[in-house]
Amino acid sequence: MIIGTAGHIDHGKTALVKALTGTDADRLAEEKARGITIDLGFAYADLGGGSITGFVDVPGHERLIHTMLAGAGGIDTAMLVIAADDGVMPQTREHLAILDLLGLDHGLVVMTKADLADTARRAKVTDDIRALIQNTHLRNARIIPVSTITGEGLDELRATLIRAEADTAARHSDGPLRMTVDRSFTMSGAGTIVTGTIIAGQVSIGDQVVVGPSGLTARVRGIHAQSKPADQGLAGQRCALNIAGDQITKEAIHRGDVVMAPALHAPTDRIDAILTVLPSEPAPIGTWFPARLHSHAAELGARIVPLGDPIAPGSSGPVQIVLDRPLAAGIGDRFILRDVSAIRTIGGGAFLDLRPPARKRRTPQRLALIKAAIPADPAHALAAMLAISPVDLTIFSHDRGLSSDATRLALSSARGTDVGGLVLSDAHITLLRDGMQAELTQFHDDNPDLSGLGRERLRLSLTPRLPKVPYLAFLHIQAQTGHIVLDGSFVRLPGHEVRLTEADQSLWDRIAPSLTGEIRFRPPRVREFATDFGLDEKEVRRVLKLTQKLGRTDQIAHDHFFARSTTAEMVMILRDVAETSEDGWFTAPLFRDRVQNGRKVAIEILDFFDRHGVTFRRGDMRRLNPHRLDLFV
Repeated sequence: MIIGTAGHIDHGKTALVKALTGTDADRLAEEKARGITIDLGFAYADLGGGSITGFVDVPGHERLIHTMLAGAGGIDTAMLVIAADDGVMPQTREHLAILDLLGLDHGLVVMTKADLADTARRAKVTDDIRALIQNTHLRNARIIPVSTITGEGLDELRATLIRAEADTAARHSDGPLRMTVDRSFTMSGAGTIVTGTIIAGQVSIGDQVVVGPSGLTARVRGIHAQSKPADQGLAGQRCALNIAGDQITKEAIHRGDVVMAPALHAPTDRIDAILTVLPSEPAPIGTWFPARLHSHAAELGARIVPLGDPIAPGSSGPVQIVLDRPLAAGIGDRFILRDVSAIRTIGGGAFLDLRPPARKRRTPQRLALIKAAIPADPAHALAAMLAISPVDLTIFSHDRGLSSDATRLALSSARGTDVGGLVLSDAHITLLRDGMQAELTQFHDDNPDLSGLGRERLRLSLTPRLPKVPYLAFLHIQAQTGHIVLDGSFVRLPGHEVRLTEADQSLWDRIAPSLTGEIRFRPPRVREFATDFGLDEKEVRRVLKLTQKLGRTDQIAHDHFFARSTTAEMVMILRDVAETSEDGWFTAPLFRDRVQNGRKVAIEILDFFDRHGVTFRRGDMRRLNPHRLDLFV
């Protein structure tokens, strides 16, 4: 368990931590000389419960609130310190407001310097404290009088903290690693050391990690967890990591950076969130409001864009936060806003979308999605979001730092269906299937002589509109279940079929052997068929164009038709040619030799595939587009 102190300057926070742990958390000579905590101090002890408890001693001075925020993000239990002689002071109120905005509902209040107050004074301060915390997450917190001089209350405080530690739910250690950095320094003989709190996942010696948002890669050489050497660090522990890698120096890593699993690296400079504005704020928060944002140990400039009306003091609402530089963040991370001059705390909240749009950010659907993302439980959030729109499962899992098992559990609990990486609800699938049936029925009624509707045209007509990869996966599922038939780049209903007239079929029967036999890679052109059969070119051309509509042929070049099966076979040949080339790029002669064709026809075939996006061309070189290889299957 990590315990964080909070409270006004000179109310005895550091002395209290020393009395509990035996460690003086004032690390710097300047701190000792002035008698105040300037930077974060840390101490560790077994309070009697058999496990190591970590303490984060934070500064209480108004000018050092930003340092207090660096330590507040990773704590499990808050210990609000109020001196019996002074009582509630300005920084007491601000620290409590910050703890409340961070959503901390586990904590207690310690009335320090109890030896300086008589019974009446203690009763008065106790009443003031109850009034202070009554509308916060700490409303039910115990108030324990303590004196570090006489020892009064220390045993009761230790016992309370031991019980709190037993009740603290273990953080999830099965997801990807995220550790916030609050210090970076060099140790002789070891190299670069970073310290912070692991907020998710775990880390072991030898692990490869990434430092965000910079993207520097490193290897973990050593670990201290809760101030003891360890082979592994777990979520909820304060750790010091000895890391090494190219460009890894103490100067390259800053307070607010995040050490993470490589798969999580995806910094963002635009975030949708819910913001609660403190009642003490003098005016509503309007569009493009400037502020300083604090999240875990990071501090950076931000502009606030309310996604509705300006947010009045004492109220909450959705906002888009535009940052002045990228941030390594996660869904659910809490944040605090302070004014640009660092005089007052404005409000705070939680991140809900790390990839929001810069345009159309106030649409009803966007606002509904932001509200749906509020539940901390992934399954509840996914279910709520699916009621509004399909959800990209990769982004959902990545930005919430979910393990594979947690992702599968959320998907199962939300009763969603993964279609090509996009999660659809049963309602989405029904809407898409019904819409597709209606579109194809109408198209067949209007175009009885056409074999089907183009895939892309059908995609653009459906609601919800799916990205191309999930859409293709959806089409294949519907084809497998017999709802539709995929015919090359066209889609039709199973019962629809365009038939040739008896005369046209007779001519096609004469043409087909030349398109499917030994000369299938170099079939005759329209003029040659007309000459051989003694027919008008227009008649041959008309029938071949009808077979093209039926999906039996493809017009590779002017008056040069190939059987659809041959087109599919040539795609497979191209795949084999590409796989046997060194880097996937190939030349026309390599293809020509495989189909045993002339250079001119081979180039016409490749130009045909270029036009349909099956191949990419760069000068005389080509490579395959993996997303279009099934176009002629």
